[in-house]
Amino acid sequence: MDKIVVLDFGSQYSHLICRRIREFSVYAELVPFDITVEELTKLNPKGIIFSGGPASVYNSGAPIPENKIFEMKLPILGICYGHQLIVNNYGGKVKRANKEYGSSLLMIDDDSSLLSGLGKSIRAWMSHGDEAEQIPKNFEVIGHTESAKAAAIANMEKSIYGIQFHPEVVHTEQGTEILKNFVLKICKAKQEWTMKGFVEKTVKNISKIDGNVLCAVSGGIDSTVTALLIHRAIGERLKCIFVDNGLLRLGEEKEIGEMFTKNFKKISRSTLQKLMQKSSF
Repeated sequence: MDKIVVLDFGSQYSHLICRRIREFSVYAELVPFDITVEELTKLNPKGIIFSGGPASVYNSGAPIPENKIFEMKLPILGICYGHQLIVNNYGGKVKRANKEYGSSLLMIDDDSSLLSGLGKSIRAWMSHGDEAEQIPKNFEVIGHTESAKAAAIANMEKSIYGIQFHPEVVHTEQGTEILKNFVLKICKAKQEWTMKGFVEKTVKNISKIDGNVLCAVSGGIDSTVTALLIHRAIGERLKCIFVDNGLLRLGEEKEIGEMFTKNFKKISRSTLQKLMQKSSF
C-alpha cells in the first residue's frame, strides 16, 4: 500500500494534513521531524511532506530534519515552515517579515504541476512571520501573493515544492486539489487505503497481544477510539481507567462512565469508523 509520510515540525495542522490525504484514499503517517533516514526508508513512502511550525529556520535550535532525507530522491512538499526549510537547505535566504495571518490572494504563475487545475488565482490561508527573500538556484516561483513574492516555489527536476500557505485548511480554496496534485500526480501514489481496511488490520495486529491491557481514557475521541479498537481485538482482557483531565463540562464524567459501562460493547463497526475519521489516527 502506497504511503505519504508527514514530518511534524510542531504545526497545529500536522494531523489535519494526514487526514486530508486519507480522505482521498491514500495512507498518510505522521512522524517526528528528527526521524532518521533508516527509519524513514523502512516506511517506504512515495513522498514526503514537511509540516508547518512556529520556529524560524535561521534561529539556533530550530528543528531541522536529517540532511540525508533531501538526498532520498523522493518528492517533497514543504508547507509554511517546511517551505522555508527547503529554501534554507538549498542555498536560498529566509528573512523575518511582517506577520501575515489570514486569507491572501494567491496568483498562479505556473499551473503545470503542483498548482494545476486551480485557475489563475485562489484564496490561500497564510500564517507566518518569515518569508523567502531569495529562492535557491534551480527553483522557480510558481505562485505569489502581494506580500509574499515566493509563496509557491518548485524544482521540477527534483520534484521538490514549497508553499508558504496551508492547503490543508478549509480557508484555502481548492487546497485539497493541491494535495491531490502532489500525492497523486507528482508522487503517483495509488488510492488503495480505506478506513475499513485500517480497522481490520489494526484489530488483527492488536489481537496478537498476550495478557491484559490497561488503557487510560479521557472521554475524548482519540482515547475512545484507541480503547474501542483494543476492545474489539481482545475483549474483556482490556481494562480501562478514566482520567479526569480537569477540562470536562459539568456532568460529563458521568456521561463518559455510562458510555463505557453500558454502550462500549454495542458500538458498531460503522460508528467506530466515523469516530476514527474525527480522531488523530
